[in-house]
Amino acid sequence: MGAGHNHAPAANETGRPGDFRKKLWIAFGITSAIVVTQAVGSIITGSLALLTDTAHAIADASGLLVALISATLMLRPANSRRTWGFRRIEVIAALGQATLLLVVGIYAAIEGVRRLFEPPEVPAGELLVFGIVGLTANIIAIFILFSSRGANFNMRAAFLEVLNDALGSVGVIIAAIVIATTGFQQADAIAGLLIATLIVPRAFKLLRETSSVLMEFTPKGLDLDEVRSHILELDHVRDVHDLHASTIATGLPTITAHVVVDDECFTDGHAAEVLRKVKECVAEHFEVSVLHSTFQIETELISEYEPLSIKHT
Repeated sequence: MGAGHNHAPAANETGRPGDFRKKLWIAFGITSAIVVTQAVGSIITGSLALLTDTAHAIADASGLLVALISATLMLRPANSRRTWGFRRIEVIAALGQATLLLVVGIYAAIEGVRRLFEPPEVPAGELLVFGIVGLTANIIAIFILFSSRGANFNMRAAFLEVLNDALGSVGVIIAAIVIATTGFQQADAIAGLLIATLIVPRAFKLLRETSSVLMEFTPKGLDLDEVRSHILELDHVRDVHDLHASTIATGLPTITAHVVVDDECFTDGHAAEVLRKVKECVAEHFEVSVLHSTFQIETELISEYEPLSIKHT
């Protein structure tokens, strides 16, 4: 006996994902304008900080475009061929954005170290102007995406990219002020290195989290040993095996298990009651009301035959 999906009716978690395309379109337009402006500025000034921030903005614009495409595909309904629809594409998109950020950060670090020893002449006035323009545009994009930053991996990655780019613009402004007031040209390279230190850790964190989802690791905060212990405490339950849990996409954790019960449960009608209690136990003790759960209720004899059936498949 098996159980189907058990989930709460929250539309933004178990139903159709939220539609954030309008916000992403606006953020993409703003970021694209930043790319053009800062690219011109980096050519005029020759600044590493501005060049790094431009490269970061390019990664941002690319990431936002990917996020926009992902947000569109995520809204497509599931069907018999794609039972979860395109929900997991948000994870793949975030993984791609994290990779882009990591590449930009590593490049900035390498080039920054080189320029510490060979600092080029950078015009502080022009650098300051382009830094302020970039920061202003990024603040607008941050304001637009802020309320939706925790909606899913896709929106989180998009928000982090814009936030990091804003911090990069702050670095550009500081470098411009230092160069203008002290003539210390290495300030530009130092700013580029600081931008890299902001990018790389966040990229690694997002890379690790999205990789965990794609590798189908147990959802964060869910202890399967505790799940097993709670289920085993229920009346008539003899064993729990083949216990697995993973995350399809944001708000879509899943758990499956085989639950061995007393033989008489299938003759006195207790099997259905045990199944109900197992599902309630998991939802109540582990705060996974939106979790899609599938439990197979079986006798000990059936459980013993399972290894044989696996060998023959």
